[in-house]
Amino acid sequence: MDDGTELRFDHGAPYFTVSNDEVVRVVGGWEARGLVAEWKAMFACFDRETGKFRDFDKEGTMKKYVGVPGMNSICKSLCQEDGVVSKFGVTIGKMDWLQDRSSWSLASLDGKDLGSFDFVVATDKNIASQKVSGLTGKPPPLDLSVFPHLSAMIQDIPVRPCFALMLAFSEPLAMVPVQGFSFYNSDSLSWAFCDSSKPGRHVPPNSQSWVLRSTTEYASKVIDSMGPRKPSADALAKVAEELFREFQATGLNIPQPIFMKAHRWGGAFPAISIGGDDKCVWEKNMKLAICGDFCASPSVEGAVLSGMSGASKILGCLNLPSGL
Repeated sequence: MDDGTELRFDHGAPYFTVSNDEVVRVVGGWEARGLVAEWKAMFACFDRETGKFRDFDKEGTMKKYVGVPGMNSICKSLCQEDGVVSKFGVTIGKMDWLQDRSSWSLASLDGKDLGSFDFVVATDKNIASQKVSGLTGKPPPLDLSVFPHLSAMIQDIPVRPCFALMLAFSEPLAMVPVQGFSFYNSDSLSWAFCDSSKPGRHVPPNSQSWVLRSTTEYASKVIDSMGPRKPSADALAKVAEELFREFQATGLNIPQPIFMKAHRWGGAFPAISIGGDDKCVWEKNMKLAICGDFCASPSVEGAVLSGMSGASKILGCLNLPSGL
């Protein structure tokens, strides 16, 4: 903020739940290390037409987990695991399969040689999509002429986009009795989450932060008009104003925020799953694993299951137990 106050928001996944036994065990390890904590939040649904909350705790009894102090804490910790070397600010521009060496050669977007690798795990659903060309002006990293049988599967994976609106208020929203709620009968808003109510969050005294999520229909309409490139500050400011006006129109006596910013989440939710029973796409002969929520289910748990499956495939090639 202008006064130097630092605000943090989870503008992606607000929380996650787990049901698979293997993932429950993994998340239990994260919880023991302090990477995640249970968010004991009450949820409901807000009917835009009646102006009333209903279906309290409709999300059921499953534990809601959040990263501590933010959802990105989980990935940050994984990047620091023993044996992991992380490179930031590097975009893979080209992937070449070297048949004679049975390995991959990777290059950055600006053509810099990044080295050769025995296996590649790709987690970007746009790895072979022409959408990349619209953003970079260059071909996508994975040349589908090498993998013609994958063309129909991964060339253009449909997604359900979303806008997130980050809001900070100088006082709590007294008219809102829950920490999260879905919207019924709203054309532009789908969810609202009280971000500052999550464990491990540090916010200025007496303030409260919220993240609103748009409907897919609203986001699709706006993105179609914006085009694929990064939206301008003015365009995002317009989105922020529109979504906030809808929030105020609920009749919940929403005050003016002390901070407001919109974020485009263009690839928020994959509309299909391409991984089948394996929950990943595995090319054994070329030692390529494609993993992500788009291979399993559009959730944190789906992404974890897909990654675990890809890791097991690679370890199997090395005749090593998965240990997952």
